[in-house]
Amino acid sequence: MTDTDTDVLVRAEGLYKVFGRRTHDAVERLRNGTPREQLDGATAAVIDASFEVRRGEIFVVMGLSGSGKSTLIRMINGLHDATAGRLQINGQEITTISDKKLREIRRTSISMVFQHFALLPHRTVVDNVAYPLELQGIGQAEREARASEILDLVGLAGWGDKLPKQLSGGMQQRVGIARALAADTDILLMDEAFSALDPLIRREMQEQLVELQQKLHKTIIFITHDLNEAMFLGDRIAVMRDGRIVQIGSPEDILTDPANDYVEQFVQDVDRARVLTAANVMEKPITVVADSAGPRTALKTMRDAYSSAAYVVDRNRTLVGTIEDRDAIKLVRKGERSIASIIRKDAVTVGADDVLMDLFIPSVESKLAVAVTDADGRLVGVIPRVTLLAALGPGPGATEEITIPAQPVPTTVIDQVLEASEDGEPLAASALGYEEAR
Repeated sequence: MTDTDTDVLVRAEGLYKVFGRRTHDAVERLRNGTPREQLDGATAAVIDASFEVRRGEIFVVMGLSGSGKSTLIRMINGLHDATAGRLQINGQEITTISDKKLREIRRTSISMVFQHFALLPHRTVVDNVAYPLELQGIGQAEREARASEILDLVGLAGWGDKLPKQLSGGMQQRVGIARALAADTDILLMDEAFSALDPLIRREMQEQLVELQQKLHKTIIFITHDLNEAMFLGDRIAVMRDGRIVQIGSPEDILTDPANDYVEQFVQDVDRARVLTAANVMEKPITVVADSAGPRTALKTMRDAYSSAAYVVDRNRTLVGTIEDRDAIKLVRKGERSIASIIRKDAVTVGADDVLMDLFIPSVESKLAVAVTDADGRLVGVIPRVTLLAALGPGPGATEEITIPAQPVPTTVIDQVLEASEDGEPLAASALGYEEAR
């Protein structure tokens, strides 16, 4: 996605939020390098924050308590005025507009999901979801119909006539999400939306949010103090510390290339298997043979790569299957010129976006490095088992336990086969030390 004006829904440039006395003077002192701890009578919550949120992405702002993340989201929602800097919502500057215009933007462009649900206790579930439509002046029949559709979307079909107190915490938060979706705004703000839930329910809600996003493509700004949650949900993450944004990047960027010691310490305990993807760790495939190649060419490719097997691709680099060296040796002995008869349709493949957690079983099942293919089935990379383990940070000696299922035929044996075939004298199987039948 390009960073054109239509792609950016939220743009912040040099935002400051200072509470207390002589706030503008405090901003100037901060700009001149004064630490925020040395401001007299003023508290700097957000300092020189600049970022862009693109249409259709989940942008996560994360940090510990006191980092300024909740103040930042309240500035986006118009609940806090900026002390200095610029803030645009869908191209509209909101730091200088009238209160009436700001209320209109908040009603039509921004919805919010709160940490503690903030449901209306004496209204039914369907009436809670329909409430923003009521504020927009939509008739009762239409708003109830739309609310029922959204309840179905979040997995609460049949619960519309219940009161919030009759629902579990996870279900109440689904009502909160449904209410925000009902408003059909461009931007969805979520302030620690899942932090009040039990761990198992929290994970379920995270997964449901990802599923909803795949269907709805909303622009979501998600606030959290949980790095694993940020890594799971975020297309990009802004890490805050002491009011400042110290790094913005993809989950992979944050994990593999932390901007400073603070971020590096922050990511030490992240579950890398749920963050890194096949694309992050894959290597260029080396042992690859064209389906039009002969067995001698295939053997030479495997010999050069010290491998007992190879991937076979067609002219478009679409993965066709695999071959093994022993089968190729038999074809050379028979004088065959095509490898078509020995291609096995058993290649273990994964997608470039698959997380490492999902690669362990394919890695165990594959005789070769796991093949990474694109949406059209083209071979784009491979992941050797040792690379997979190294990406997860194995302890000392972990690689010593790695075993290779199929040992390659010794290079000297392959050389004998190739040399003999060139002389027109195929070697007997007994001379190679292999039986005819495997």
